[in-house]
Amino acid sequence: MVNLILLAVSVATLLIWVLQEVKGRSQMRTALKWCVEKKTATDATTLRLQAYPGWFEWSFRLVAFAWFVWVISVVMIKDGDFALALVVLTILAGIITFIDRFVFQKAREAFVNAGNVAAYIHNYMKDEQAALKHDFGGQLPIAENARSFFPVLLVVLVLRSFVVEPFQIPSASMVPSLEIGDYILVNKFDYGLRLPVVGTKILEVGEPQRGDVMVFFPPDDKRYFIKRVIGLPGDTVRYVNKQLYINGEIVPQTLVAEVPPMNPITQVLREQLGTVEHQIHHDKRIYRGDFEVVVEPGHYFMMGDNRDNSSDSRVWGQVPEENIVGKAFAIWMHWQSFSELPGFDRVGRIR
Repeated sequence: MVNLILLAVSVATLLIWVLQEVKGRSQMRTALKWCVEKKTATDATTLRLQAYPGWFEWSFRLVAFAWFVWVISVVMIKDGDFALALVVLTILAGIITFIDRFVFQKAREAFVNAGNVAAYIHNYMKDEQAALKHDFGGQLPIAENARSFFPVLLVVLVLRSFVVEPFQIPSASMVPSLEIGDYILVNKFDYGLRLPVVGTKILEVGEPQRGDVMVFFPPDDKRYFIKRVIGLPGDTVRYVNKQLYINGEIVPQTLVAEVPPMNPITQVLREQLGTVEHQIHHDKRIYRGDFEVVVEPGHYFMMGDNRDNSSDSRVWGQVPEENIVGKAFAIWMHWQSFSELPGFDRVGRIR
């Protein structure tokens, strides 16, 4: 729903802007030439009122209102795809920028610099001359905003798609490694470069390793998840009495503590998964059962570090390679709610 609103508003913005530039500019030039010939305006304000099409303002307000509706829908419905929104906004701003720069700008400049029009505008005071040239030969608000935001959007799109992307931890499934409210950075390069939105890999760089903390989309789900890579393609993963086995070999675990001390319900263990040493939680009150599974080619078996309180591959299955987003590598801020101040005591590398 939110994505459809975005596409509709983008198309409407482009069409209204083109209508302003083609039809509106023609009306403006006709009116301005009439004012020049009849000398009906003795001051810049009167000239602007007589020659500037009145529907320009309400059509721009209509565009602004449409974008406001989209923003409200993002906040209320919470079903928008940020990657798609960024791509659409960048493309829209780019189209308007290039068409305005290489098609409409020359025509506007030629008109305001034409002999009789330029001479007429020159009769006004210098500050009024600049304002009139901007009104009749400058960018319209839609193009002005698009040309201002396009470089910023393009840089953000490139960085977010191919270098690093920020994420917020939404659940406790990765406690104690990651907590609700942690803001993390995800490397978009280590697992290969992928096109934004579609996720198609365009450059092979590396593959996920056992023990990596990975961001991905579960099968048949549009929400991003973050879990730890347990099984690689071809691995046999077995889980018996809360003990992991990979390809028949036990994954070493060492008890660190049981909390709270007086009535322990959570075991804190240190686990050695491949070359990665990290901590996990076991809830002594919960037993989710044993399993054994062979990881399919091109798929990965994912589990949360909060082993008994995690929706992972035990629930929705193995993650296909094309659903990978990137490797989480650092916490850069912790901010659990708007009622609290952000903290930086958890800043550091993710293990």
